[in-house]
Amino acid sequence: MPESVVLYEERGSVAIVSLNRPEKMNTLTEDMVQGVADAIDRATASRPVRAIVIRGTGRALTGGYDLNPDHGADIEKGWSNPYDAPGPVPRAGAWDPVRDLQFMGNNVKRFMKIWECPKPVLGQIHGWAIGGATDLILCCDLLYMAEDAYIGYAPSRIFGTPTTMMWVYRLGLEHAKQFLLSGDAIDAETAHRIGLVSHVCPADELEARIEAHARRFEHIPANQLALNKLLINQAFENMGLRTTQLLGTFFDGVTRHTEEAYQWVESFQTKGFREVIAERDAPFGDYGARPRQT
Repeated sequence: MPESVVLYEERGSVAIVSLNRPEKMNTLTEDMVQGVADAIDRATASRPVRAIVIRGTGRALTGGYDLNPDHGADIEKGWSNPYDAPGPVPRAGAWDPVRDLQFMGNNVKRFMKIWECPKPVLGQIHGWAIGGATDLILCCDLLYMAEDAYIGYAPSRIFGTPTTMMWVYRLGLEHAKQFLLSGDAIDAETAHRIGLVSHVCPADELEARIEAHARRFEHIPANQLALNKLLINQAFENMGLRTTQLLGTFFDGVTRHTEEAYQWVESFQTKGFREVIAERDAPFGDYGARPRQT
């Protein structure tokens, strides 16, 4: 049997959830998103587990959504969609905004299991966390980052808006606009300075440090952890988090169905996927020479 695209392991009081498509930079697929959601449910239900760590195998946490060029502009292919209302067969190029909202919203619901989990969830960022990767990892309670890693939302430049939209709540107005309007990559030192991550450490120490921090929670009553997490989260819920996510998820669909977006995706076939991504990022000077992402 092929190895799972999401690995789950319990090490005493810590559950380790590992994205496991290293040959594809752990880019997100339906199986991976569902695998993460299932792993969070499993860790939540496990009595010995007191904290959870999310990490990636290989050279990056994840390069974002897997934009398979064979799918063309139909990013829905291969993804689950709970919306199946009756209607006519759509004409070529037609866009159903409700169907799009439901399919992307289903991803948001699964990412938000991290936010809603009563146990602390720690995110481990090494290599890269790009685009849709941030929709997932920014739902964590605490973030540890390797000192040579980068995080960013390059789809701001074309073809996307953040769906879980944790950026503005973790960063505040000025820095959210600084990095979302441009899509600029954020290095670890900057991420720590602006409060996006809790800790930065050498890459070869990252795994040990985050696990050591996660084990500290076994000395605090589980109900105490759950109540404090719920209290903190509720403050952000009261600031309109869910409404912002609804708009972000809907706007993400809009950005993928503009004339500019259609032409951009069509250029995959004529120029090649990697070349198109490189052209997008070249004017900003921050992604082109680094591992490709989506």
